[in-house]
Amino acid sequence: MELNGRRRVVVLGASNVSRGLARLATVVRARAGRPVDLFVAAGHGRGFGVASRVWMRRLPPILASGLWDALDHDPRAGAASTGALVTDVGNEILYGFGSDQVASWVRESVGRLADRGSRIAITGLPLDSISGVGAARLRLLKTVFVPGCRLTLGELQDSAARLDDHVRDIARDFGATIIEQPGDWYGFDAIHVHRRRLDDLWHAACDAWGWSQTSSRPRATYGDWATLHTRSAEVRSIGRFMLHTRQPTVDTDALRVWLH
Repeated sequence: MELNGRRRVVVLGASNVSRGLARLATVVRARAGRPVDLFVAAGHGRGFGVASRVWMRRLPPILASGLWDALDHDPRAGAASTGALVTDVGNEILYGFGSDQVASWVRESVGRLADRGSRIAITGLPLDSISGVGAARLRLLKTVFVPGCRLTLGELQDSAARLDDHVRDIARDFGATIIEQPGDWYGFDAIHVHRRRLDDLWHAACDAWGWSQTSSRPRATYGDWATLHTRSAEVRSIGRFMLHTRQPTVDTDALRVWLH
């Protein structure tokens, strides 16, 4: 059933979602063919089960975010047209957590989406990209992104492979679609999807949700970037200060966006 002529999209992820937010909104609006309510829990370094910190900014775990309350208080709660994407899985491995623990947090997140009537897509881990990382490049990447990470290259690759197996089990158990991520989607750091390939990821999610194809691929405008990439999550900490942003942070007839 379609309520108020709108479609609902829920995206859980981390840096790739944040970097591609304007592209995501553009793609789902075009593929939906109607107004969209977009609920996002993301952010650089974001974790499903642990709080994340990048420089002075800290975000709560996705499981402890306000996203779930926002979904339950949305008048579209339980609508069959909800499309959900779970991506950027595995940051917690770099923070020292085992693949079994990370998988349990992902499973809980997917279960909550399923309970809310979502049609779910999950990205597999970028194992092709990770396999191409050598020891010297790993040292550089850890220095830049996760200086506290103590994993060796072999330990990282083994944990990623085990977590990928868990993710595929979760997808099977909940009837979710796995989206494969080719190695050429990723750049030097093996973590971030090339910006030009982010559209491929968002279109793959729409395909998994069974949404109609479009005759052309729309591109995000500078206005879209200015609107979406200057908005903030509902709750975040900067240093010792807790900051709150009223949601939805974008509220137009064509698009409403909640950031958590």
